Amino acid sequence: MTVTLKGVKSMRIKYSKDADILLITLREGKLADSIDLKEGVILHLDGNGLPLEIEILDAAKLAMLDEISVSTAFVHKKDDQVAAV
Repeated sequence: MTVTLKGVKSMRIKYSKDADILLITLREGKLADSIDLKEGVILHLDGNGLPLEIEILDAAKLAMLDEISVSTAFVHKKDDQVAAV
């Protein structure tokens, strides 16, 4: 599944083992509101209602964090051709 969020230039993923919280930061901004998407999953929004962060409480219960890997795809443009690496 591919998700594209308007205005998201970089995303950070942090996991606190002590607190067992996974925090996915989509963009920088000032927190204005939060929505509980489901038990233990919170969407933090800015003043315009745009998503800033996704917070997952008790993350170890929801996923096997040691089995998750994150990779970044880079796109290079050469001679007017775009190729994913």
